[in-house]
Amino acid sequence: MNDLPPLPPAILCSMSAAASYGVPANVLLAVADMEGGRPGLWVLNANGTYDVGPMQFNTDYLKKLAPYGITPAAVAADNCYPYQLAAWRVRNHIVDDNGDLWTRVSNYHSRNAQFNRPYRLGLMRRARYWAEWLASRFRTYDMTDPLERVRPATQSEEKRKPIKQRAARATIKPHAAYASRSTAIREPSMQAAGDVPLTITIREPTEEGVP
Repeated sequence: MNDLPPLPPAILCSMSAAASYGVPANVLLAVADMEGGRPGLWVLNANGTYDVGPMQFNTDYLKKLAPYGITPAAVAADNCYPYQLAAWRVRNHIVDDNGDLWTRVSNYHSRNAQFNRPYRLGLMRRARYWAEWLASRFRTYDMTDPLERVRPATQSEEKRKPIKQRAARATIKPHAAYASRSTAIREPSMQAAGDVPLTITIREPTEEGVP
């Protein structure tokens, strides 16, 4: 396997987290773009809550995760943990929620249609961009392509619970950015993706790598 090409930490963390949870890499990268956070960032909302860290977890939502030892400080941290937790959350939206794929993923931001719809449009644009970006640098396959059928993942009970910070840090490895064909979420969860590819990166970068 070739060494990883140099990648900004946010991209590497997003790809690694997407691989860990069988989420399309371009979808998680698009969510990160849409959230527009950064380590240590706290954004005050009109309702008095805060959106925290690179993946902008709302403090009200974090109260539900407190029994698992997950804190605002953990999701504000300058490491890959916020991306791992975001991938776990996106996976659950894809598997459990109603609507098309992009509506379900946009529930990460809001279930309110007033906010979900514009987020969904932006998410699709960013996902298309990231699909092209990944395809130009890595060997990838499109989960929406009927010729690219793979075995559905078995979702263990562990993946139904929010990951704890210590465990997430321990399992992040450099080459985890390359997803296995056996870990991807499949039909019916990936139906109704429209004309936007759902990109999984495979093992090694292309010969060109990252410029």
